Amino acid sequence: MKQILLFLLTVISLNSFTQDDSTFIRKVYDEALERGESYENLRGLCKDIGARITGSAEAEMAVKWGEKLLNSYGFDKVYLQEIKVPHWERGTKEAAWIINEKGETIKLDILALGGSVGTNGLTQGEVIEVKNLEALKLLSENDVKGKIVFISQAFDQKNIQTFKSYGACYPIRGKGTNEAGKLNAKAVVIRSLATPEDDFPHTGTMHYDEDVNKIPGAAISTRNATLLSSWLKQGKVVLKMEMDCKKFEDVTSYNVIAEINGKDDKIITWGGHLDSWDVGEGAHDDGAGIVHSIEALRILKQLGYQPNHKLRCVLFMNEENGNMGGKSYAKIASENKEEHICAIESDRGGFLPTGFDVNGTEEQLKMVQNFKPLLADFELFRFNKGFGGVDIGPLKEYYPNMIQLGMAINSQIYFNYHHSNNDIFENVNKRELELGAAAMATMIYLMDQKLK
Repeated sequence: MKQILLFLLTVISLNSFTQDDSTFIRKVYDEALERGESYENLRGLCKDIGARITGSAEAEMAVKWGEKLLNSYGFDKVYLQEIKVPHWERGTKEAAWIINEKGETIKLDILALGGSVGTNGLTQGEVIEVKNLEALKLLSENDVKGKIVFISQAFDQKNIQTFKSYGACYPIRGKGTNEAGKLNAKAVVIRSLATPEDDFPHTGTMHYDEDVNKIPGAAISTRNATLLSSWLKQGKVVLKMEMDCKKFEDVTSYNVIAEINGKDDKIITWGGHLDSWDVGEGAHDDGAGIVHSIEALRILKQLGYQPNHKLRCVLFMNEENGNMGGKSYAKIASENKEEHICAIESDRGGFLPTGFDVNGTEEQLKMVQNFKPLLADFELFRFNKGFGGVDIGPLKEYYPNMIQLGMAINSQIYFNYHHSNNDIFENVNKRELELGAAAMATMIYLMDQKLK
């Protein structure tokens, strides 16, 4: 009985597709590829505003940019949803270098991790290397106290899906500084979470426990990390570093929302995150997801589509260092007693779309997998059980029976750019970006048609 009720709640229709479905999807792709606006919209976001960390003037500019752009398309409703977000600033440019026993000195390519404390001037210490977080936890305070811990875990190059390599390495960034602080280390540097060996350091959020000695945490480029490991094999190495990071009181910001009304008030939400890290231009992460989402709604309106349910595009704020946009959106939705049946996210870059990951029941997964014949001509073929997205994730707490989907992409070079100065507009391919927008609009259409 429980499975039957769940089935009815998701109200999945597995009827065969009609010629109308195929014809409409073809029109979606034609609009995206021949008259698409996603690429120029991304250019404006990246070049006119740039990096958009929450609490910054650029983040505020991005909210105004999003509101103005959405209003220009004449959607049924455009509005701002007020939220509170963290405010952390990198400060002056970081500096670091290493010195070996021969007196040789190399300057490092380094970025503070998001949320880190500063060094309070120049700090230095002997470097101790550990391979991963588990190895760090095995050390004692006597091993670590007063030293700079270097965590050298690298991406597993054997993984075809590079997000698996990222997930395996994430603990060294998210938790490494906190664990070293427990042992009274002086600071932590990690090997950047990146696929290639190059000179770009990659930042990202990290976490401190309230009662832990808060020490600085930073990432160095993969090439620097390889060099540092080789020097440590030859003898003692001293690292000197200076960072001027500061954390401030939370500030007010906004999710930016646009809607097209449907025949009922059941809601299909989709979006990406408007904020980015404060380096590069946030082009792939997640400017691409933002313009995918806006373009999907524009295409559906342009084609005269009359939805069954309320279609809601959300430009979420603060995915990178708190997810207050996603958490607040879900809480407000519940408080307003809204009925959410589906959520879709694009937050994996502007690369070639390959399908969608499904966070839902087996019945919901089978529904999406039944789309394969319809979408084969558009080279969307990957429909597996998986993760929907950070921004839409909190909705599951309030709407456990909803289906969530995350757009899957060819991930091979995503971590060349992620959270680095290399994440710029010029590194986004126009056609692949447009195909992503078409894939988003297509999945929204199919969800609106098949969920009752």
